[in-house]
Amino acid sequence: MDRDNILLTPGPLTTTLRTKLAMLKDWGSWDTDFNAITAKVRQQLLDIIDGHDDYVVVPLQGSGTFSVEAAIATVLPRAGHLLVLDNGAYCKRMAKLATMMGRRTTVLSSPENESINLTRVEQAIIENPSITHIGLIHCETGAGVVNPLLAISELCKRLGVGLIVDAMSSFGALPINAKDLTFDALVSASGKCLEGVPGMGFVFIRKAILDTCEGNSHSLALDLFDQYAYMERTGQWRFTPPTHVVAALAEAIQQFIEEGGQSARLARYTENSKILLEGLGELGLKPFLKDEDIAPIIITFLAPSSANYDFKTFYNTVKAEGFLLYPGKLTDIETFRVGCIGAIGAKEMHQVVSAMALCLKQMNI
Repeated sequence: MDRDNILLTPGPLTTTLRTKLAMLKDWGSWDTDFNAITAKVRQQLLDIIDGHDDYVVVPLQGSGTFSVEAAIATVLPRAGHLLVLDNGAYCKRMAKLATMMGRRTTVLSSPENESINLTRVEQAIIENPSITHIGLIHCETGAGVVNPLLAISELCKRLGVGLIVDAMSSFGALPINAKDLTFDALVSASGKCLEGVPGMGFVFIRKAILDTCEGNSHSLALDLFDQYAYMERTGQWRFTPPTHVVAALAEAIQQFIEEGGQSARLARYTENSKILLEGLGELGLKPFLKDEDIAPIIITFLAPSSANYDFKTFYNTVKAEGFLLYPGKLTDIETFRVGCIGAIGAKEMHQVVSAMALCLKQMNI
């Protein structure tokens, strides 16, 4: 292939040339010009959720998981009790990192092909009054299921428990408005639906709880209260920032705005998912989830039942046509996942359907 491979994964994503070019300049990490970029990015992130009145946003170096761990460490008191709503691989990761940092953690498990059941969540909270916070993955990309963020936010508010949201693969695409819901922390990252590159996470924290966060974290590097306080005082990052990643994110956000913001990005991703579902459906491939639980972020398909099917062969053949899938499954049964996000559109989705059709034909399926 003459072009770069198209990434059909939940992150990293295919990025635009403009975003790539933004990384060609070197920046001084404490220089005022770079500090201005950081400040602008923080303001624009708050713009996206209409959160200036009630929230602050704290950027953090590292992958998205760094920021999930930082959010829990900072927002959840050391004597707190986290209930993780589990319906997939990334929910289990949240529970594991909370447990490893010594926080009391309970897991409410649900089937990986269903969204979270509100009645079961309410019952769990009522039966265990020591629970102080809920941990929720908004879009669990292990299977691609979308969970009811707004309804869970309302439930938490009614029952008086905090909410920590991993919105890693939903922020910028699915509706998230701070005027409509309440959370203590919400986490995302640069290399997801904003279509930047990996290397930086960011956490929205409710202003009303900021003072209660001081001293909670077990970690210096992951202490978001200290990171926020230092940034507010100096305009700088505490430790060496990923300067090129921040510059790329600034450019990616500008393109996000030019496209029309969250609603326009959702429309493009929805069209991508529609083409994928219809095209692969015509090839006899069925989605793993019910229609109402599918998010237009990443779609999990049941593997062909034919004895001729081999995922490694399927993966390599599709790769040879210029498309990278996620190399493996995160579900209990045999499936494969195809991402709908990144700087791609209808043209690329039609092309990947054609590539998969060719692959299945070569495999005599």
